[in-house]
Amino acid sequence: MPKTMHCPVALTIAGSDSGGGAGIQADLKTFAAFGVHGASAIACLTAQNPRRVYAVESTSPGMLKLQIEAVFGELRPAAVKTGMLFSGESVRVVARFFQKQSHVPLVVDPVMVATSGARLLKAEAINVLKKHLLPRALLVTPNLSEAGILIGGKIADVETMRAAAREIHGRFGCAALVKGGHLHGMREAVDVFFDGRTELLLSAPFIKGIRTHGTGCTYSAAITAALGLGCNLPQAVGLAKSYVTQAIARSYRAAGHSILNHSVAIRK
Repeated sequence: MPKTMHCPVALTIAGSDSGGGAGIQADLKTFAAFGVHGASAIACLTAQNPRRVYAVESTSPGMLKLQIEAVFGELRPAAVKTGMLFSGESVRVVARFFQKQSHVPLVVDPVMVATSGARLLKAEAINVLKKHLLPRALLVTPNLSEAGILIGGKIADVETMRAAAREIHGRFGCAALVKGGHLHGMREAVDVFFDGRTELLLSAPFIKGIRTHGTGCTYSAAITAALGLGCNLPQAVGLAKSYVTQAIARSYRAAGHSILNHSVAIRK
């Protein structure tokens, strides 16, 4: 009789991307690539494709809460991430639940605005995120514009990224990974990690001509999966950076659009 493989569980609480390139769909592909079992709680539905977001519809707070409780009831996660939550009500549901689950590593990807410019987090939800969810997180993974919103300032270079990561940690108590993929004039994609003790500058060459829809979701999901496998946080961030870089470099085309390749090998 073949030996049964036992996999840790990772949970994503995020929005569904009907185009399959980001959100819940990207998270589950990433979890599978890392060899962890992916569970999901859908916070909102989107009608979108790689070019634009047509509409967003929130899951009811009660249904979101039941999804999370159902997963924890039988498939207790080793690590959890949040992505697009969209409404203040959804942010509150997640924050209240993790008030009693503080020992479970929580990675918050503060999805606020799509590449196309569509708002993915309501304005009133931002303060709820800051006040109630980030203090419960192990790590927050903002891009440059999101980090700017969190600290109330503009981030224009690596030094201001470093300062932003430290300020986010000081304000909210969680580690920060500030992603610099949108910095202009850079030859490399540089991210800054700070957890109060360790600072990491993670860099990889820019890969031209590839639209990176879903990169942020994939990056945070990879960190979550690595945490679920037992990596410490700096190790998980480094492993995830390598994975997402390879996913971009080996992207493929579908109906004329660049799609991240989530099936790349994990480089430990």
